[in-house]
Amino acid sequence: MADVNSKRVSQFLQKCVKPEGGEAQPKEEVTEEPSLPLVPQSVQEETPMVFNAYNMAAANLGPSSRRKREKGGGPEGTSTALYVDRRKSKVWNYYTKLGDAYVECNVCKKQLSFHNSTTTMREHLVRKHSIRDTLLSQLKDDQTSESDYAAQENAVKRSRQMTPESGLYHAASCSEPRSDVILELVLEMIFRDLHPLSVVKDKGFGLLVGYLEPSFTLPSPVQLSSMLWHRYNVVKQHLERYLQTAQAIVLCAELWVSRLSQTYLTITANFIDGEWRRARCVMETQQVHRDEAEGDLGEKLYAVLAEFGLSSKSVFCVMHDSPGSTAANGQRLQKAYGWSSLCCAARTLHLCIKAGLEVEQVQEALGIARGIVRYFQQDAKATCSLNSKLEAINKTKLKLVMDAGSRWITTIEMCESLLDLKWAIMSVLEEHPKGTAALRNLADHQWKLLQDLVPVMRTIKIATSFLREEQNASVSSLMPCIHGIVAAIGQQSEEAGAVIKTVVGNIRSELTQRWGLAEDEKLLESPAVIASFLDPRFKELRFLSPSLRSELHRRVKNMLSQVFHHQSPSATQFWMPNADSKAEGGDAGSQLSAHKDRCSSTPSQSMYDILLGKDPTESMPEIHQQLENYIVEPLCKRSTNPLDWWKNNEHRFPAVARLSRQYLAVPATAVLPEQAFAAGESVLEHRRAVLAPENLDQILFLHQNFDFLESVRNSNETRNRNPH
Repeated sequence: MADVNSKRVSQFLQKCVKPEGGEAQPKEEVTEEPSLPLVPQSVQEETPMVFNAYNMAAANLGPSSRRKREKGGGPEGTSTALYVDRRKSKVWNYYTKLGDAYVECNVCKKQLSFHNSTTTMREHLVRKHSIRDTLLSQLKDDQTSESDYAAQENAVKRSRQMTPESGLYHAASCSEPRSDVILELVLEMIFRDLHPLSVVKDKGFGLLVGYLEPSFTLPSPVQLSSMLWHRYNVVKQHLERYLQTAQAIVLCAELWVSRLSQTYLTITANFIDGEWRRARCVMETQQVHRDEAEGDLGEKLYAVLAEFGLSSKSVFCVMHDSPGSTAANGQRLQKAYGWSSLCCAARTLHLCIKAGLEVEQVQEALGIARGIVRYFQQDAKATCSLNSKLEAINKTKLKLVMDAGSRWITTIEMCESLLDLKWAIMSVLEEHPKGTAALRNLADHQWKLLQDLVPVMRTIKIATSFLREEQNASVSSLMPCIHGIVAAIGQQSEEAGAVIKTVVGNIRSELTQRWGLAEDEKLLESPAVIASFLDPRFKELRFLSPSLRSELHRRVKNMLSQVFHHQSPSATQFWMPNADSKAEGGDAGSQLSAHKDRCSSTPSQSMYDILLGKDPTESMPEIHQQLENYIVEPLCKRSTNPLDWWKNNEHRFPAVARLSRQYLAVPATAVLPEQAFAAGESVLEHRRAVLAPENLDQILFLHQNFDFLESVRNSNETRNRNPH
């Protein structure tokens, strides 16, 4: 029985009764159903529609059965809301019909006998609820016309019929183009939102689609799987052509575990395309055995490259998601394929902080803190007392947080929440001494320890927020950030206690060791340091000594020379120096040499040579001149996106830009920064973990690549239409 007390049903009843009073008379059956458009006009014009999930097969009843149902009750003697809606008297706004002989008052829920007269019902309203005729006449008279009502009733009937389990798909069939569009949208919903293919078998989804498009038949999971494979192959071909344009590719390898404890390897390609867009495209997700997860990575990466028609030379380096994978595969990849290996900055930073928090006094304080949070999570009475105290000072938004061992950011959030609620927590613990008999409370010096620890951890948290920003996704932002952490927490520990000094010392030691901050040679060879130099915001390399900066400039100059000499004339045409003089041989060369000698003997030339020495730019290759010009270029604002800067200045430093496109493509993290530094499990991690292995690769592939490739295609089309 529909709940006519609800607001939406009341509105519907109010619109479906006739304005004039008097006794209710059943409305004659509308035998001719008007044909409805794909989106019924009644649905467009009237939002408060009644959609009951029962009595689905009403349309299959014969004419006599339908007439009987509309006059008094359904096939089993139970009336429907549609019959109540058809009453003309406004008294019916206060009653619900129960079968043929009874009605129920919506105000007091009392049941009255009914014999095709509303007199008793009207008297009940006057006597029990003081609702008189004058009040009844004040009801809004925005009643629908007979034709509108008929269309409205037919829309509700049709929506009830067209449910997956009713099997009554005998209405006018959905047009073929529209049906195809709906099929594609269902498919897109699956890979955009990471739903399993079995979502089309869910009852709620079927009810929704059946109501919105009654004549549409949902596809089976098998049919969807075929469509998914087709879409996957089409997008894969586009990605293959797109990857062929990449100058240098950075492969990221991420290992993760599903809810069924199955281990998967997701391989992602990172590069900067010709328009200086940062591309991050998933190439493949494959199931691997746990014992072999970190072994034979090179063979897996090589096979995926071959599948996309790429050679091993197109790979610049490999980013691993854990130090274990880096250690297990680094030397092998370098020896077999010439690929250097890097470790995800988020994972490395987690290990550095973990080492700092392993100080005994800190572990003891954190253990007691976890016990306090756990106590309030499990004791409803204590939680109620805590909430009441927070309500008294309008701080109900403050909540206790339990940390997760795998995410250090949750540790600082737990400490911050405890410190914010310290007074309320202490008060509750004092009011419930019996319940806290086995609970250890933090001593004063431990509260002070957490209070001193929070600023240190907060500084590192700020660094992760810095690395999350779009313009800082490259590894070029990493070394300035790490040096900033080392300097900042060092200053914070100067006035702190001995325990905090130990914590900070351990963290700084781990940061220095894992990123080689104290090893000059390791720093100079680090792709992160070279990338920082090629980032116009950090090219001064303030974290290096002057001698190391000069040495790095020399090495970059050598790298440019090697790239220059190994490129074909067509590939380096845009940055090669003017070689017209070398094109002519023999006498032309000697004539040019004699001309230079004559020019050098002129007073103006000899004056500069005598006073300032030989001009170094005369013998400097153009690529080296580009590097010198780039070095003296003013710094950019820190909020500038380096890719935007290079897009606007590539024509000025083409050789340096080519090197920048290679190094700035290296990401700081193996996964998206939002996921790498998140305090909890992301939506992507949660939903992919429950996907079936049969279609997991295709769904994740389309989820990551479809929108990006579409945006690239649209951008290219716009640029072709407007070349200037």
